[in-house]
Amino acid sequence: MNLDDTPLFKKIDTLDMLAEIDGLPAQLQSAWDLGRGQPLPEVKGITRVVLSGMGGSAIGADLLAAYIAPLCGLPVFVQRDYGLPAWAAGAETLVIASSHSGNTEETLDSFESALHSGCRLMAVATGGALAERARAEKVPIWQFTHAGQPRAAVGFSFGLLLSAFDRLGLIPAQGQALQAAVEDMQAQQKSLHADVPAVHNPAKRMAGQMMGRWVNVFGTGGLAPVARRWKTQVNELAKAGAGFEILPEANHNTLTGTFNPAETLTHTTSLFLRAPSDHPRNRRRLDLTRQAFMLEGLNTDVYDAPGAGPLSHIWTALHFGDYSAYFLAMAYATDPTPVPVLENFKASMKSSPTGTSSPKGKAAK
Repeated sequence: MNLDDTPLFKKIDTLDMLAEIDGLPAQLQSAWDLGRGQPLPEVKGITRVVLSGMGGSAIGADLLAAYIAPLCGLPVFVQRDYGLPAWAAGAETLVIASSHSGNTEETLDSFESALHSGCRLMAVATGGALAERARAEKVPIWQFTHAGQPRAAVGFSFGLLLSAFDRLGLIPAQGQALQAAVEDMQAQQKSLHADVPAVHNPAKRMAGQMMGRWVNVFGTGGLAPVARRWKTQVNELAKAGAGFEILPEANHNTLTGTFNPAETLTHTTSLFLRAPSDHPRNRRRLDLTRQAFMLEGLNTDVYDAPGAGPLSHIWTALHFGDYSAYFLAMAYATDPTPVPVLENFKASMKSSPTGTSSPKGKAAK
């Protein structure tokens, strides 16, 4: 497909996912602003934080945990499962349950486990059972409005958490860094809009590199969860196969997987995400890893995140990946919004009679 045939995009993209991607900088700003006036849990005595979520809600937690690792004096753990770890108990543990719909059964189960274990709690959702339970238990609920897919609300799932950590005093003030990230996204975006021809649009050219290949995305430090985001966007928007790798760990295993089966490897592309904020040794690892792949005749490409600092690097890289995955969906003539396979799976889980609750909490109904 000609990626400059933008009138055809509207026929393929029936629910206007492009508008969601175009609006991501404004959404991130809106989330930050919304968080400035929301109720907070008591912070005194907290020694650890658990961020509970799945899918689009969990990626916001991943991004936050990676970004604040050098800034926050407390351990922050992302829970992508039912229940909670055994150590997550008592008033010294803060659990933030995040679910776009408010009906994610794993997150609801974590919420119930936190109640049972006497943890401090906070909830983030558009509504649903999570908002109802939070109000019933007098737990602070940060409710936002977003009618689209959870993956399109990543600005909310991250921005609200960043605002909460900022207001709780768990990290240094983030207002300036957040504003810079929004402005850097908007500056980069000028070359990524759908009406920018492919010859001048690097995201369209990146989609061309992905076309017809299994995509594997490499990242390090703050860009490690961004690599995961690229992977999930390729999956959900383009309905295409993808994976992600984290450096330096990949240098201890993945690097050896460049030989067999040769006929399969020729149909892959490895994309390397880089930023000025990378650890210098990890930057060297990224470059050497890409070189090793190229020496084996494998397709690779690189993306260098622009921006004023680590938060900007995370968000310009994420935004570029969203556009690239969208253009890949257009190249495959695939509607980027509906995910019937996932919806059917969720329906099957809800109708399953074999569901059990976690030891600490009750399973969502």
